[in-house]
Amino acid sequence: MSKKLRNVVLVDDNETTSFLNNRLLNRLEVAERIHTFSRAEQAFQFLWGRDQTGVTADDVPELVFVDLKMPGMDGFEFLKLYNELPADARQKTVLAVLTTSMHAADTARVAQYPDVEYLAKPLTEEKMEKLMKKRFALAQ
Repeated sequence: MSKKLRNVVLVDDNETTSFLNNRLLNRLEVAERIHTFSRAEQAFQFLWGRDQTGVTADDVPELVFVDLKMPGMDGFEFLKLYNELPADARQKTVLAVLTTSMHAADTARVAQYPDVEYLAKPLTEEKMEKLMKKRFALAQ
């Protein structure tokens, strides 16, 4: 992939999944920095919960992957909070649900958020390329 994103964030309570996704993204050289969180609360706080003064464009995540089924704050709650952010904050970040759930009720709940991508695990090179082309106009 030609252009690198500055920041990609992985939010998944499964360490193996996070490890594999991190390896894939590093191999594809998609991002300068990859932040990994096992808890959605921590990720949201890191991304948007702190005082935003002094936050530069380099700090803003361009792509966030979030799992749906997690202990504590789940992916749906993360989506709800993300959706409540100011529009200018949401425009800077592509949010992608990355889940094993293909349950119709889950896909319908995520579909309420028109700008959120829905990807089935596992994350693959092909899925990543499609996402980059669609949302970042980046081709090989």
